[in-house]
Amino acid sequence: MKQDNSRRYFLKKAAIGSAAMTSAPFILSASKNESIIMQREYETNVFSSNDHINLALIGTGIQGIFDTQAALTVSGIQLVAACDLYTGRLDRAKELWGDAIYTTRDYREILNRKDIDAVIIATPDHWHKKIVIDALKAGKHVYCEKPMVQHWEDGQAIISAQTASGKICQVGSQGMSSLGNDKAKQLYLDGAIGDIVMLDFYNDRYSAEGAWQYPIPPDASKETVDFDTFLGKAPKVPFESERFFRWRNYKDYGTGVAGDLFVHAFSTLNYVIDSHGPNRAMATGGLRYWKDGRDVPDVSITLYDYPKTETHAAFNAAFRINFIAGSGGGSGFKLVGTEGEMEIGQNSVCLTRSKLSLVPSGYSMISFPEAMQEKIKDGYAQQNLETRASALKTGTSKWEAPKDYKGGHHDHFYNFFKAIRENGKVIQNPTFGLRAAGAALLANDSYYKKEPVNWDPTEMKMV
Repeated sequence: MKQDNSRRYFLKKAAIGSAAMTSAPFILSASKNESIIMQREYETNVFSSNDHINLALIGTGIQGIFDTQAALTVSGIQLVAACDLYTGRLDRAKELWGDAIYTTRDYREILNRKDIDAVIIATPDHWHKKIVIDALKAGKHVYCEKPMVQHWEDGQAIISAQTASGKICQVGSQGMSSLGNDKAKQLYLDGAIGDIVMLDFYNDRYSAEGAWQYPIPPDASKETVDFDTFLGKAPKVPFESERFFRWRNYKDYGTGVAGDLFVHAFSTLNYVIDSHGPNRAMATGGLRYWKDGRDVPDVSITLYDYPKTETHAAFNAAFRINFIAGSGGGSGFKLVGTEGEMEIGQNSVCLTRSKLSLVPSGYSMISFPEAMQEKIKDGYAQQNLETRASALKTGTSKWEAPKDYKGGHHDHFYNFFKAIRENGKVIQNPTFGLRAAGAALLANDSYYKKEPVNWDPTEMKMV
């Protein structure tokens, strides 16, 4: 359905839409700085031990552990195995989840087990394609950490493998299923910000850990780390613990700030506005501070063009990452439209609507004689341009998650496991995952080529 985000459309929806179906009535009646609690209902099924979904983790690093902890907050899920190339992480898996879980350094042993229904793939990016495809072919449901692929060219192979397998494949931008995203989508469809004009996204960090200088255990060696397997199809180099434990710093294994951070923003943006993505990107930046051997920038600014579609106007998006932000750090994601703006988080959405001034003020009138100023004022008064304030309330409304909200990470896994049990649909399938990853990875292509790059968001390929 073609969307009309005009004020007239929004007011019409406010008049005829029920509170259960639209946010518009709340906006019209809301007072300034009003806070509204968002709600979500979950099924409360009780599963027997014979009806558990048996889960395995492939990649027991930082994100893999956080993913698994979130997955286990969903009822009826049991972790039975974990895989990693560093023996210390396998020891950690048993500390966290018990000595009974099976551990291995070979992911193929996980896939060969008949008792495993689903796997979390939280490996370095350069391994995503192969392990995802192998897992789908082995009949496993797959939750793959973002970005789905290291290179956009690899995405179609995953889409084809998922289709052929008939298994569920969810891409893990963990905020995708959050209350904040759902409310923002509803507000946007209701025309709350009018036509989108710009996205402003930034992520500032000010710590070594935030800049991916992760700790390296003192026992790291060729004996405790299967470094050759880690390299995979990447260029062969001698053992170097920094490359294994800080792989995000190297483009041979990771995807830089674009694949790690931009992809979250693209997932939310494309979901909220029902878009396939941008068609052009232009990136700049550099390695300004963390000169520790990494070959990816620690400061990145990328501008994207979104073309006009049936669901949104043409607009621009600005993505900025700074890993040496002397301000102390912070982040933001803001959609700016012709009628308002939304700041979106997993747990909240803040909507601000302002009065658009259409009548000239003293600033631009000062150059005219007073008699002419009066004539100009009368002319504008006859046009009756400023009726918007009487028809549409301005101010700020904030939707917030309840205090007992389990969070977007829980909801993303809840969506994944529900789809497995009901043979349903996930919110971020491989096609969606490729559109988000492909858009993000344009930043890398532009940065290294030192020129703008073009993208076909529908066909998901460079042009």
